[in-house]
Amino acid sequence: MGMLGKSWRGKVAAAVAALLILAGCGGNGNNEGGSGSAAASPSAPGSASASASGGHAADLGKVKLVLDWTPNTNHTGLYVAADQGYWKKRGLDVEIVLPPESGADQMVATGAADFGVGAQEGLTLARENDMPIVSLAAIIQHNTSGFASPADKNIKEPKDFEGHSYGGWGSPAEQAVIGSMMLKQGADVNKVKFVNAGTADFFTAVQKDIDFEWIFYAWTGIEAEQRGIKLNMVYLSDFDKRLDYYTPVLTTSEKMIKDKPDVVRAFVEGASEGYQYAIDHPSEAADMLIKANPDLNADLVKASQAWLSPKYKDDASRWGEQKREVWSGYAEFLKENKLLTKDLDYDAMFTNDFLPQALNHMQGRTRT
Repeated sequence: MGMLGKSWRGKVAAAVAALLILAGCGGNGNNEGGSGSAAASPSAPGSASASASGGHAADLGKVKLVLDWTPNTNHTGLYVAADQGYWKKRGLDVEIVLPPESGADQMVATGAADFGVGAQEGLTLARENDMPIVSLAAIIQHNTSGFASPADKNIKEPKDFEGHSYGGWGSPAEQAVIGSMMLKQGADVNKVKFVNAGTADFFTAVQKDIDFEWIFYAWTGIEAEQRGIKLNMVYLSDFDKRLDYYTPVLTTSEKMIKDKPDVVRAFVEGASEGYQYAIDHPSEAADMLIKANPDLNADLVKASQAWLSPKYKDDASRWGEQKREVWSGYAEFLKENKLLTKDLDYDAMFTNDFLPQALNHMQGRTRT
């Protein structure tokens, strides 16, 4: 699990590649959902969650939720929702499954899964290729990923990348992100040695020929703390606001939103309640994740949950809230680096319309 950060991002790259193939073959089964607003034909607020106010929820049936990687604390709220019956009381039976090698996005795009855990990176490139995937909620409000290195490498800021080797998965996005951060400090990305590190564990890689890698601190960083390994972290969001994007996110298809808005609402409301529980009760929530996945390192889960729980919602008005400027900002960054060539409809890429309002003492439904 120490390789969660880099390997997960490698899986994003693989999933995008699979989506490109799917788009080229015309294999998308969801195009009938249309390419308009992601929030087309939503149900009335609260229509799928009568049980939350003491009523009887309709039986909405069984749905499949595919994760982006092996279970970890990014997913805690989902396991809480299952454990505490937050979906069941809304009439929904949710099956949580692990992703295939092609990734969660492809399953959601083709209808093989009703919901998924994805990331703004993959979803943006999928939308460029007319794959109608929609983000329903930001699992973590701010980007907690960054470039990690053992402290003795003395890599403390982007300019220090010069003369060092980076272990990644060979995506052009890696060089674009690293290069843009270095450029702000007048450093040259051509002086970085890019190495395809494959599936090598972070801790193994940095003991060999790799100096720094891209990780999620909530998992690999916390594991380093537990191992007594001091890391230096260079967070993306510290150097370009546009890189403070949503990762991970909950996703579905435009077809699901159009055809089964009550199901979508019940799913999002249950997940929201699960993440709110994890925010308020990190230790108990960690226990639920461990109970469902007993092979996990319990000490790591507990420590990771304590670090991550305050960051799910952070400074947002409610858990899951997404801002248009975050979606447009990352896309503009990709355009600037010639990794995105099409103008996208940002309002179709995400929706806040299914997030519950009552939990946050807010009125009405807004898209910001």
